[in-house]
Amino acid sequence: MQNIAVFPGSFDPVTRGHESVVRRALPLFDKVIVAIGENSGKQDYFPVERRLEWLTQTFSDEPKVEIRTYSGLTVGLCKEIGARYILRGLRTSADFEFERGIGQMNRDLEPTVETVFLLCDPEYTALSSSIVREIHRHGGEIRSFLPEKVII
Repeated sequence: MQNIAVFPGSFDPVTRGHESVVRRALPLFDKVIVAIGENSGKQDYFPVERRLEWLTQTFSDEPKVEIRTYSGLTVGLCKEIGARYILRGLRTSADFEFERGIGQMNRDLEPTVETVFLLCDPEYTALSSSIVREIHRHGGEIRSFLPEKVII
């Protein structure tokens, strides 16, 4: 049985912080599935097709990374594809508190799925998709926040 991790998110847009978490997780897992979730509580900024393209470009050099979309619960996706891990990146203590609650609920829903946390690299602590979107919305330059292969 393969050790498969799902790295869920909106990736709207994908950032260098997301890329760092995935690349640092690769030695830990046989496969990392970067999964763009449909979140009914969020309004998309970039179309999902563009986000799929950006993620595919970002990880085109990594055969252990698969990109896909999904709807519903992340643990449902894990069960469907046989993933035993949910990968999450932590920037701050607030992230930890939020992610801990979700991780505990996911464990209640599907006890065979573990949540694994990786601390972000220090240079990405302040970086988030929502901040990047806001900068972009107001005409600011966001190139330095995106993976090298992503062109907006």
